Amino acid sequence: MAEDAKFEDGGEAPLHLKAMDAEDLQVISALAQDAVFPGTEMKWDTKGRRFALLINRFRWEDQANATSRKRDFERVQAILLVEDVLKVSSQGIDRKDADTILSLLSVDFEPGTDGTGRVVFNLAGDGAIALNVETLDVTLKDVTRPYVAPSRKAPAHP
Repeated sequence: MAEDAKFEDGGEAPLHLKAMDAEDLQVISALAQDAVFPGTEMKWDTKGRRFALLINRFRWEDQANATSRKRDFERVQAILLVEDVLKVSSQGIDRKDADTILSLLSVDFEPGTDGTGRVVFNLAGDGAIALNVETLDVTLKDVTRPYVAPSRKAPAHP
């Protein structure tokens, strides 16, 4: 009789996910929830029509494993990349303050006509970054090895 595979049997690898519809984006949003990043780590390449965030992502996919093994929770640096960006706007963010640390709550898509729309990064403290896009094309890619979360705790929400 064959035995079911266990999570522990899978080799942990860096995440590299792509969202091309709103349903896929929900997965990326859940994995990027509670990511933190300094305001200086967002870049818009107007010529290349790309917007990128370098985030410190809480590893939600490892939470149960860390809890069961009684070890510290982890974060990993990741790139959150949006392609086909036509316009970027923000509210509630002081982009002149290099020491500002932003906390990502969710990533949403507001569809427009003919595949266009807005990708909205909702931030703690009522801040937001909105990207008008020609088409939905978002990538989340881990770019470092995991490291112990400075707080050693999982994010908690009231």
